[in-house]
Amino acid sequence: MEKNILPIKKAVLIFFVFACGYFISCLLRAITATLSPLLTNEFNLLAGDLGLLAGGYFLGFASMQIPLGYLLDRHGPKKIVSSFLLIAIIGTAAFALAQNFAGLLVSRILIGVGVSACLMGPLTGYRIWFADEYQQRGNSWMLMIASTGFVFSTLPVQILLPIFGWRWIFGGISILIFFVIILTLLFIPSWKNEVDNNNQKNTGSLSDVWKNKFFRSTIPLGLFNYGGIMAVQTLWAGPWMIRVAGYDPLESATGLFWINTTMLIAFFVWGFILPKLNNLGLDTMKLMKFGLPISYLSLLTIIISGENAGAIHFIIYIFTSIVLTLTQPAVAMRFPTSLAGKSLTSFNLLIFLGTFIMQWGIGLIIDLSQFLGKGEIQSFQISFFVYLVICIVSYLFFLLNNKNE
Repeated sequence: MEKNILPIKKAVLIFFVFACGYFISCLLRAITATLSPLLTNEFNLLAGDLGLLAGGYFLGFASMQIPLGYLLDRHGPKKIVSSFLLIAIIGTAAFALAQNFAGLLVSRILIGVGVSACLMGPLTGYRIWFADEYQQRGNSWMLMIASTGFVFSTLPVQILLPIFGWRWIFGGISILIFFVIILTLLFIPSWKNEVDNNNQKNTGSLSDVWKNKFFRSTIPLGLFNYGGIMAVQTLWAGPWMIRVAGYDPLESATGLFWINTTMLIAFFVWGFILPKLNNLGLDTMKLMKFGLPISYLSLLTIIISGENAGAIHFIIYIFTSIVLTLTQPAVAMRFPTSLAGKSLTSFNLLIFLGTFIMQWGIGLIIDLSQFLGKGEIQSFQISFFVYLVICIVSYLFFLLNNKNE
């Protein structure tokens, strides 16, 4: 498919519409961190249950990534994003009405399915509608929108809880999703797939993505490192601050608010300076190779500090992990535009499957450590240390497979 670079005013409008949908997607993704004390008490959840519930979103999200790649390449973001958001409305309303853990879990999975196109749809469109030198910027600024959603999932939600209750908050979100569908149908361009059936075989297949050497080198990073960052930011930073550092729910929500506010600003600046860094010779590979070890030192500091590790430590850790966001657009740029959807959703599958694994896995290790007689603080430290070791192994695998780049 040929690129069709849009004029700036049209591009800004498209970005705004997609940003609205992705904002809601990320609000729903991270809201369980703020609601974790309330849901734990109301439904008698263990740490593993809480991890599974939060991870249900990512399970539903990940399950759609491979078919989503085919659908986006064939039908484009307008049809696919608007159609999937109808499922998100059903899932959000069902979550608001759930009466037990099973109902909550099924609803979270439906929500994950419904919002699964809210980032991949835009990035697939940007691959065609935006110039190559702005791909990294578009990705970073979408992640800035993600941080905006995460910000609103923290202190604003905590403030609204006593007024409306968590069920009515989810009801309101379902109404917002409906308005995003209308905006998408009105303002997103139709998809002009110029590949006819006779040339379909020349456009590339999913196997071309998964056989690519660079893509395979990023698999552990996507699963465990990127997925782990998401697991910490959207869930486990909150319980750590409450159960390890001794924060109350409002203090924890405030800490999450500042974590995500910092990331909002960081992604804006990151997207602005990336083209300039590339012009200075600091490409994706160099930034990742030298930047990731700093994030590992930040995580180690959290583990060693234990009950003294609070919001500022998580701000530093997640901020220093920002270089991981370069992997997704870097993967997409390794493939022709006809494989934009398949390459982006393949890597997104790794991220969200990894987030599900890490959210649930961290909780299971905490429960196991406590079952074996460890204290709560020590159990959190053990779980995060296992996560750190996995991250380092993933990084070394990436380095060994890209020694000449």
